[in-house]
Amino acid sequence: MDANEPFQGDKKLPLKSPLAKVERRFIDFWVPRFPRWIEGYHLTLTTILWSAGLIMAGHFAKQDLRWLWFSSVMLFMQWFTDSFDGALGRYRDTGIPKWGFYMDHFLDFIFMCAILIGYALLFEGLYRNIFLALVPIFGAFMINSYLSFAAANEFKITFLGMGPTEARLVIIILNTMIILFGTNFVKKALSFIPVFAMIVLVVVVYRTQKYIWQIDMEDKDRRQM
Repeated sequence: MDANEPFQGDKKLPLKSPLAKVERRFIDFWVPRFPRWIEGYHLTLTTILWSAGLIMAGHFAKQDLRWLWFSSVMLFMQWFTDSFDGALGRYRDTGIPKWGFYMDHFLDFIFMCAILIGYALLFEGLYRNIFLALVPIFGAFMINSYLSFAAANEFKITFLGMGPTEARLVIIILNTMIILFGTNFVKKALSFIPVFAMIVLVVVVYRTQKYIWQIDMEDKDRRQM
């Protein structure tokens, strides 16, 4: 892509997830009410703080599971700032979309790693290794989105009806259950999570490559006409 060509990375495909419409109304209501001194890039960079908070919460939760409440607060704060960073720039027409695309999604990856590292610190042995093994698997979902955008110029961040907001909510619910019931039930299910995640990843990648293949074939047919 030429540096002067219109950039589409800040224009995600419409979210198709259970909470998408509610989230959109919430963002549209609050964007005009943000203080003028807060810029979108300020919100983007706060993900560094929320990531550090997740790792700290995982470290201390080993002694006291109630630290997972703090972890859930970090998840909420990252959802809040991640929801408004781009929206604020677009509303005020002061956005820096190329920097925002790069830094926002790089920090999304850091945040995802921080979530899994936080859980890894809470567990030991095989269970810790399973959480660490999930880093490349979940990272592959993100890479799929970025490569798909590069190939099709369409940026999609929902997979099989699940978006980032729903994923954060699942983790908050998981934190609450661990606080209330301990970690044993997680250990029983943990060995199945990488297998399930891999199956979903295969489905997502298959559907993505099939769609991009179709685009290529249509372009090829037009060239041969």
